[in-house]
Amino acid sequence: MYIEAVPNRSSPPAVLLRESYRDAGKVRKRTLANLSGWPPALVEGLRVLLKGGTAVPSLDAAFDVVRSLPHGHVAAVVSTIRQLRLDRLIDPEPSPERARVLAMIAARVLDPGSKLATARGLDAATARDTLAGTLDLGPLDEDDLYAAMDWLLARQERIERRLARRHLRDGTLVLYDLTSVWMEGRTCPLARHGHSRDGKRGKLQIVFGLLCDRAGCPVSVEVYAGNTGDPATVGAQVEKLRTRFGLSRVVLVGDRGMLTDARLRDDVRPAGLDWISALRGPAIRSLVDAGAVQLSLFDEQDLVEVRTDAYPGERLIVCRNPLLAGERARKREDLLAATEAVLEPIAAATRRAQRRLQGAAKIGERVGKVIGKYKMAKHFEWSIDADGGLVYRRRAAAIAAEAALDGLYVIRTSLPEAELDGPDTVRAYKRLTTAERAFRSLKTVDLHVRPVFHRTAERVRAHVLLCMLAYYVEWHMRRKLRAMLFDDEEPEAAEAKRTSIVAPARRSDSAVHKAQTRRTAGGDPVHSFRTLLQDLATVCRNTVAPRLPGAEPFEIVTRPTPLQQRAFKLLGVRLTCSQ
Repeated sequence: MYIEAVPNRSSPPAVLLRESYRDAGKVRKRTLANLSGWPPALVEGLRVLLKGGTAVPSLDAAFDVVRSLPHGHVAAVVSTIRQLRLDRLIDPEPSPERARVLAMIAARVLDPGSKLATARGLDAATARDTLAGTLDLGPLDEDDLYAAMDWLLARQERIERRLARRHLRDGTLVLYDLTSVWMEGRTCPLARHGHSRDGKRGKLQIVFGLLCDRAGCPVSVEVYAGNTGDPATVGAQVEKLRTRFGLSRVVLVGDRGMLTDARLRDDVRPAGLDWISALRGPAIRSLVDAGAVQLSLFDEQDLVEVRTDAYPGERLIVCRNPLLAGERARKREDLLAATEAVLEPIAAATRRAQRRLQGAAKIGERVGKVIGKYKMAKHFEWSIDADGGLVYRRRAAAIAAEAALDGLYVIRTSLPEAELDGPDTVRAYKRLTTAERAFRSLKTVDLHVRPVFHRTAERVRAHVLLCMLAYYVEWHMRRKLRAMLFDDEEPEAAEAKRTSIVAPARRSDSAVHKAQTRRTAGGDPVHSFRTLLQDLATVCRNTVAPRLPGAEPFEIVTRPTPLQQRAFKLLGVRLTCSQ
């Protein structure tokens, strides 16, 4: 028996239940029932039964969803890892250790946490997504992850050499910057007190430096003890570029606190490398006082190139940004006022009628505790008058001398003008902001390198390496997804809007539109990288068990929304149950 729909001119087709039979060797058919009056769902149900299917009382009684795990964000990250061939870059041969390292990298992008939390998320019984199944990990615990970290650290030099071959060439810019991260616990040999960039005074910390290509893509990371000064790390990086990466000529770009005169003399010049850096405040003051820089030149221009015997063989590009000058003047005035606000109660205490603060030693002790709070002590002088009262005043000449340099900065380089002119040299130095953006992502926004819970130097180094590799994945994902993110998708158009390289950076019209409307050009909501991953996570892999005797469970992936489909298309991801 079968169901056949027979056209009926302008009327709805007739739905007939028929059967076939043979008559005198010919196949004929006869109608058993007219089903035209049946509801379509009932007709389809009978059609299924006739084809060998099974009837169920109702649709919701047909099956059970026995498990549903977030999958879309996993597919996005793992697919990017495979497209980047990061698995082969880490180790050409498949192994359980390589799979676990890839899982830790992906987990750092998806949901940063401790290694114990990561192990729980990869366990079949407590999985929070499909990462373990996608990478075919099998059973594991946190000890397996620790062993995989040790395995990864032993391959760090090989991994970084491969990244350097992929992203660095002779003659290219190499960006180098450092940051610090505070530690939990006191047993790690690398944990030391030092200059905290996070404002965590009194906390032990580590320092790590990041080498990036000119676009800000990370290539190498190095971890140092927390009391290591920035200049002390330069020699190792120069040696790495020359020896490990085999680069004979690159341009090292570093900030003014790192590429000091001593480091340029002892490390960079002997290696034959060029550099781009900047002068510190006292050096700029010396140039102005010596007449090498005429401030009147900036009445009509914002960039002047000078040469001086104080810096032989170097070009100095002097820039003045009026907006930066105004901001520094405002900030200085606020800090001066704040310093006066903490000095005034002490002055009042030296003049009150009862329990008056007396004695030069006591007054000096109180003043010493607060006058440097806002780092403005250099701009104040104080004394005790004949009546024993505290008198303080601003050093107008010192303030005016500092104000004269507001908005002024000097870029220094060994490159001849024929290779890189003044504006392009300034532009190259400003590329260090891409390394700072990497630190922001690593430390606070996405990957959360801190808090660091590991206790041995080797595990801390492996943890930071994992975070760098995770940022490598995120960096490439952001490049593909920037049309959907708040990131500027048209950097060239943004640069074209800039009237001068000294002027503040501008955003392209598309980036301004996204920021103002919170919508993309296609009308979709604009995401941050983190919220877009959360959106993709709503695409789940569902395990479905039919309520039928002998029926086997099967898996089905949630149908993506149009916005999710666009994200997957930009990333080159094809969703399948086996992915």
